[in-house]
Amino acid sequence: MCIGIPGRICELGEGNLARVEVSGVKREVDLTLVGAHDEHGAPRLGQWVLVHVGFAMSLINEQEALDTLDALQNMFDVEPDVGPLLYGEETR
Repeated sequence: MCIGIPGRICELGEGNLARVEVSGVKREVDLTLVGAHDEHGAPRLGQWVLVHVGFAMSLINEQEALDTLDALQNMFDVEPDVGPLLYGEETR
């Protein structure tokens, strides 16, 4: 099963790399598939993306991101294996 995790872009790095915050954990993510800047050239800081294996796969709106994070948190409450997706490897 593949699962994308919502994260908010909080820093832009070199090229298409960015720091994306997922449940308080900042991760390096490649923005090549969505672009570090929008069609008007504005940086994507603060925007939400769906992250899978270190790549931002698509842009999503904030409400969809928050709903998905809430659902994943509910899954974590009954299935601890979801923890690393939300909080990084340190939850194992």
